[in-house]
Amino acid sequence: MRVILAAGTTETGLIDGISAAGAAPDVMAHTPAADAEILVYGEPAMAPVTPVSPTGCPTPAAITRAVREVVGFDATVVDAGLSKPTAAPTVDLEAAPGTDIREPVAVPDAESIFECAREYGASLPDDENEDEDEMLIGETIPGGTTTALGVSTALGEPIGVSSSLPANPLERKRAVVERGLEASDIEPGDCAGNPLRAIRAVGDPVQAAVAGVAAGALECGTRVILAGGTQLVAVAAVLRHADVTGPLRLATTSFVAADDGVDLESAGNRLDLDITVTDPRFERSDHVSMARYRAGEAKEGVAMGGALSLVPEGRMGEVRERIETVCVRLGVDGDRERTDLETEATRGP
Repeated sequence: MRVILAAGTTETGLIDGISAAGAAPDVMAHTPAADAEILVYGEPAMAPVTPVSPTGCPTPAAITRAVREVVGFDATVVDAGLSKPTAAPTVDLEAAPGTDIREPVAVPDAESIFECAREYGASLPDDENEDEDEMLIGETIPGGTTTALGVSTALGEPIGVSSSLPANPLERKRAVVERGLEASDIEPGDCAGNPLRAIRAVGDPVQAAVAGVAAGALECGTRVILAGGTQLVAVAAVLRHADVTGPLRLATTSFVAADDGVDLESAGNRLDLDITVTDPRFERSDHVSMARYRAGEAKEGVAMGGALSLVPEGRMGEVRERIETVCVRLGVDGDRERTDLETEATRGP
């Protein structure tokens, strides 16, 4: 199994109250780079931050890495607009970071990112992996659920979005999207059938990258699993509006499925999207990392749901134990006293 992680940034993530991907903007910018390093190496290498919240909720990269250490899979990182460098080896799409969607143009190079990613997706599997005919694609980009709401609104798709925060700031996201559509002179639904216009106006570069890789892979007969939550549902909408008709599957977590603002069944029906929801049974551990996920933090990201779907029946206990090991490596000891005031979440849009 090949897991592809598209990593990028958007200035939309810097809007106050939108993203929980870091305590300050200069920290948030390093989160995708750190996520890539954790996935590849098991801990940050060059990134100067470890994405862990004050309450002890680690980035979903820790969960995905734990699964990788238990069941094994190949991991490839795609640079889809990183604003800070990463030590992880990357496939470079020459994508620029996204701008604030409240500006007239959020992703000026949406078309070129999509086409470059499409060529890359069509090249897989390569000669060394001829037997692989399935790939799992995930993302890491702070602010991504807001841009997901922007793109789905521009396409006229009534797709709800989740949040890495226990309380989803949905009204704030809607206000940002409304301003973005107005700045781009777009009404809801105006971009139906033209998804790259939607991404260019109110999206992010990771959306263009994931959609491009998926489109290229599907064209070559590779099975595609979109690994993530509502950000990847928005990518599914992009693909369907681009007339990509191949079979699509979404693999996500029970934490996303339990979000009151999300209707996965409805989205699946609208977009001809098969949905797999995995419950990692975090209630069986008292470690702070898994307790924070149960409290509603993070929920998904860095291909977490897709990775968990790869765990064979009966081995989830090994994964939970390995999550604790990875967290110790990241400095999440599970013993620090925490208060209800420590509510800032770790990452994610």
